[in-house]
Formats: sequence, structure tokens, C-alpha cells
Amino acid sequence: MAAAMVEMDGSIMEGGGQILRVSAALSCINGASIRINKIRAGRGTPGLRPQHLSGLELVRDICCGNLEGGSVGSTEVTLAPGKIKAGNHTADPQTAGSVGLLLQVSLPCALYADGPSELCLKGGTNADMAPQIDYTIKVWQTLTCVGRGTSGCVLVLNRGYYPKGGGEVVAKVSPVSELSPVNMTERGTISKIYGRSFVAGVLPYKLAKDMATTATRVIRREIKDLYINIQTLQEKDMACGSGNGIIIIAESSTGCIFAGSALGKKGVYPDKVGFEAAEMLLRNIRHNGCVDEFLQDQLILFMALANGISRIRTGPVTLHTKTAIHVAEQLTQAKFTVTKAEDENASNDTYIIECQGVGVTNPNF
Repeated sequence: MAAAMVEMDGSIMEGGGQILRVSAALSCINGASIRINKIRAGRGTPGLRPQHLSGLELVRDICCGNLEGGSVGSTEVTLAPGKIKAGNHTADPQTAGSVGLLLQVSLPCALYADGPSELCLKGGTNADMAPQIDYTIKVWQTLTCVGRGTSGCVLVLNRGYYPKGGGEVVAKVSPVSELSPVNMTERGTISKIYGRSFVAGVLPYKLAKDMATTATRVIRREIKDLYINIQTLQEKDMACGSGNGIIIIAESSTGCIFAGSALGKKGVYPDKVGFEAAEMLLRNIRHNGCVDEFLQDQLILFMALANGISRIRTGPVTLHTKTAIHVAEQLTQAKFTVTKAEDENASNDTYIIECQGVGVTNPNF
């Protein structure tokens, strides 16, 4: 007997693309139909934008499903999933919509396919209001390394910037039988800081150097004894459009990762961009957690699906994370608890997110 249709209010909490991504991925993996209404109701331009539609169409294709209401501006969609199938899948919103966010919605689905998948994702690789692709790749490597049972790789074929997009990323994903719990509670000490400061298109190389110099100087005020290795790059052949930005990643001795990033805009001095990225990184290190504010919400879906109890140590719990927890609890039997960390290394802003995962298994294994 088919499971009852699940209704999801797309305007609650974060009220944007996060609800769509988590809902669509879980619908696909659980095989349960979902109707999402009031999509982005509180936003300046309500309803689906091209990048949201592209993500939903990608999930529909991966699970051989049926999508109703799939048009730009639509405030209600229904996804009826079928069987998740391996193979080559492409998404192209034909805008600078974030490639990293397309990966967020599609990658969990591909883990439950009947064979290896290749996801060809187009759009903005280094876009505003979304993780830069360099960060997404690092996160994926970390998930692979810390025993999630996942494997695969992400390749950047071309970088794309606002407003044209034109970037292209290929993710090769191998399926899993089930996901192992996520346990990231031991901080260790910060052991590495590195990054990339880039210009693309017509912008002068000096911008990349200025962003890196300022970022290094700001970090050195707090972390004095580590070599900070920020590469400066001028991208010409592998970039579509003009842009500049910086991403800095810190790794701990136990494999925790933290990031700070910023993108240049017209009229914004490069040292301001470098300062913003460095401050973001330091803010994410200060709370003594094991994940930063961006990885925090990305792990929720994996924790809900995993077989066993997951625990992550974080800084302040973000609205994106609260939204992901709400959706995961609505669409699975997973149970989350958020408590203040009480150990001697905890600050006022250190929390433990714990989840009893549902242990979804891949029927193809």
C-alpha cells in the first residue's frame, strides 16, 4: 500500500531553499510522496527560482519520479518518487545559482542508487549566499574520510560567477548499503590553515594578493604559531565571467574543519573581503565546536538517515540547522536533541546535537 502524501509548509523557519532541498532528498530516499506549499512565501520574489526548480527536477530524474507544479514562480509542488536509479544526471538552471546547493540535494539520493552515478551540475561555483564549491568539495572529502561509508569525488571542470554562471562540476558517487553515524565531538587543536584567494576574468591579480594578505594578518592576531598557506590565483581558461573571492579552511588534529569565505563585489575593497573571510573563520573556531556554521546543517540529513546514534559538537545552532532538524523529524522517525556542552573546554555557545538515526538501508545491496 502506498504511503500517505506528506504535506510540508515551505514558509516556516528558514522559509527558503533549505526546506525544499531536505524535503525533496528525504522524499526520494524514503519513497514517500510529498507536497510542499507556500514555497518561499516570505521572500521578495516568492515561489521557485530557477536554481530551486533545477534541483527538484534533478531529484525527480534520479528517482524516476513525477513532479507537479514544477515551474519558476510556483508556490506549490508535489514530488512522487519512484526507484532511485544510477547513471548520468544533469542539472542546469542557466543562471549563477549555486552548484554546491544542487550537490546538497542530489548527492544523498545518489548514495541510495542501484549503482554508481555521475552528476553533472552547472551554474555558479562561487556564488553569494551559498557555500563556495571549494568548501563543498572539502566537506565531501571529510564525510568520506570520517567513515560515513560514502565514497566518490567531485571535479570542477569550469568555474562560473554571478551573473552569468557557466560553471560546471561533475560529482562521481558510489552507492552505499547504509550510512554510518556521524561522530564529531573531539575538537583537538587547530593544525592547518590554508585557502585560495582568486580573481577571474578581467580583474587584476593584485586583488587576490590583497585579499590574502589582509586575511593572513587578521588570523595571525589570534593564531600566531601556524603557517597560513593561502594560494593566490588568477583564473583565465577555466572560468566563465569575472569575479573575485577568498576561502580559508582550518583543520584540527582530529579532522574537524572550519571555513571562512567572502566574495568581492563592485566597489568593495579587497582588504574588506579578506577581513570578512578571516573574521568568519575565527568566529567558527572560537566556539570550540567540531563543525562550522555551514557544515552544521548539511550533516542533519546524514544523521537522520544513519544507522545508530550520531553526535556533533557545534557553535550556536543556526536557523538552517533548526529547519533541517524540523524537516528530518517530520519526514523520518529520527529523533534529535540539542543540549549545551558542559565540559571544561565548552564556551557559552557550544552545543551537542544528537540524533537517533533511522538506519535507512539501500534495497539494492
